[in-house]
Amino acid sequence: MTPAAKQLANSSSSLIRQIPRWLSIAFTLTVVANFAVRTQGQPAAWITYSPLLSLALLLLTGLYLFMLPYASRWHSELRTDL
Repeated sequence: MTPAAKQLANSSSSLIRQIPRWLSIAFTLTVVANFAVRTQGQPAAWITYSPLLSLALLLLTGLYLFMLPYASRWHSELRTDL
């Protein structure tokens, strides 16, 4: 693997791990904003459901990161079988 390819792999791996961190911050802020708005009375439906987008994205990225070790192990086993 060339140095440029290694650098690209490291930067994409870093980006993949940073996305859930930023999504968790967005989720936390939307939940806090949701509770803050609820102190003023019954909020609009879009405010109530606003955390769901970041929660769904957190679920998808979390599942992806959870499956990475298993996928790499499976991929390496396929390579050794050939």
